[in-house]
Amino acid sequence: MAPTTHRVHHPASGAFAGLELLSSAVVLVDERLIIRYLNPGAENLFAISHRKLVGTPLTRLLGEPPGLGAALERALRTNWSYTGQDLKIPRNDGEAIHLDCTVSPIEAADVRLLLEFRPIDAQLRVAREEQLLQQQQANRALIRNLAHEIKNPLGGIRGSAQLLERELDDPQLREYTEVIIAEADRLQDLMNRLLNSHSMMRPAPLNIHDVLERVRRLTLAEFPDLDVRRDYDTSLPEITADREQLIQAILNIVRNAAQALAGKGEIRLRTRVARQVTLAKRRYKLALELQVVDNGPGIPEEIRDKIFYPLVSGRDGGSGLGLSLAQSFIEQHQGMIEVESRPGRTCFTILLPISDRA
Repeated sequence: MAPTTHRVHHPASGAFAGLELLSSAVVLVDERLIIRYLNPGAENLFAISHRKLVGTPLTRLLGEPPGLGAALERALRTNWSYTGQDLKIPRNDGEAIHLDCTVSPIEAADVRLLLEFRPIDAQLRVAREEQLLQQQQANRALIRNLAHEIKNPLGGIRGSAQLLERELDDPQLREYTEVIIAEADRLQDLMNRLLNSHSMMRPAPLNIHDVLERVRRLTLAEFPDLDVRRDYDTSLPEITADREQLIQAILNIVRNAAQALAGKGEIRLRTRVARQVTLAKRRYKLALELQVVDNGPGIPEEIRDKIFYPLVSGRDGGSGLGLSLAQSFIEQHQGMIEVESRPGRTCFTILLPISDRA
């Protein structure tokens, strides 16, 4: 393979403006492997800002994957390109990602190497999300049909229990009919929540942090011993959304975390901007990334892949509807919700589109 060299100018000259538009992650380093520039795609991929990394060693971003350091030194020495496959890179938020990395020598005032990173599971992730979406839609359709079928018998059971209660003189026997009526009402409410998960939206411009503050107040009123921390990017523009649906969706996630913590622990509400994001098969230049992170025991492994399915709960006495409804509301906003969990850290990530006009 012949040596390849690309001529570019110093980042400060503005010649790298084109890199800002790339969806792939690009990092530029000098001959000492000090970071001189990273584009928005890299900021989004590694979950860290340009400002925090420029001027620091590349190892701060990538760690020391086996073989990468030697390959970079060889690329500097011989002016040859290099491609590393399936590199495991720790992210700033504690997660690890698997990447392919292409290194290209370049000529500039203080930039010697261009590193381009591509998540190797990007296509697999898209395929998996489409498959999960189809499964979830089919599952919800089944649940709604069942709910319709259950509502009518429930009405008959409740009415018969009321008629029976009027004929009973024994207070002890009336207690049994009261239990029947109360349980019928509870199931009726459960069916209504399942059937109303696709209610009409009322979208309007809103500030996501106003929504989060409302959720925070409601959560602390119910769980006063919780530590609910804010980590907001206040420069985020407004989004167009249904305020009540968004409050309910986020509240369901936060309440789920609070219950997992038994009302004591830490929950962090984090907002950032994500760039070049594909949601519902549409590409957006900007999206809102909202994370709800808790330090609880984590989601049991046996239900981790089914946590958004209706009637699936990791808690005794849970209805298994909170997260399913949250996902339904987020999908109606053309957004996406996913979860990563391990003991000591569970992170729900919501992505919502920010319109081009914003």
